[in-house]
Amino acid sequence: MNIKIKTLIGIIAFAVFLGTVFWGYTYLSNTNKLNTNTIGLSQKNVLRAAPDFTVIDEAGNPAKLSDFFGKPIVLNFWASWCPPCKSEMPHFNKIYGDKKDEVVFLMVDLVDGEQETTETGLQYVGDQGFDFPVYFDTNQEAATAYEVTSIPTTYFINADGKIVTKYQGAVDEDSLNKDIQLIMD
Repeated sequence: MNIKIKTLIGIIAFAVFLGTVFWGYTYLSNTNKLNTNTIGLSQKNVLRAAPDFTVIDEAGNPAKLSDFFGKPIVLNFWASWCPPCKSEMPHFNKIYGDKKDEVVFLMVDLVDGEQETTETGLQYVGDQGFDFPVYFDTNQEAATAYEVTSIPTTYFINADGKIVTKYQGAVDEDSLNKDIQLIMD
């Protein structure tokens, strides 16, 4: 075989390889999409109880998740160094202003003591003029209970303390409103 035929066969084989990879990626992406409306459901379509945890409020007082049961809860995990977290914060602040009497917002700053501290979290929220209350997960108890592997992550918990849905990544205003409506029904 001459070099031109070998090159042509190589190009065709590479094109087939790329086509197979593209098809596989598309297939797996479509079959493994996150269904945000069923995250809190167990295999029997029964909502799971939200794991309890203790965090620290802005004044340094302990606050347990279960202290807020009785109202719908938006539980958001974030850090001030996280660009996607920063992009969603204005949406949370706006909706907090509209729904703070109906829904509890637990904005949990994941404090590691190095990259994120209580001070850096408070300074960021203050500099931005956000009104929502901030809580600090200084022992990573909340992050562990909710198996947070990336931020931002937001859980939507109904008034009975059951997880209804979850959103991983930066949430937009429409999705935030839609998921809040799910926990208010």
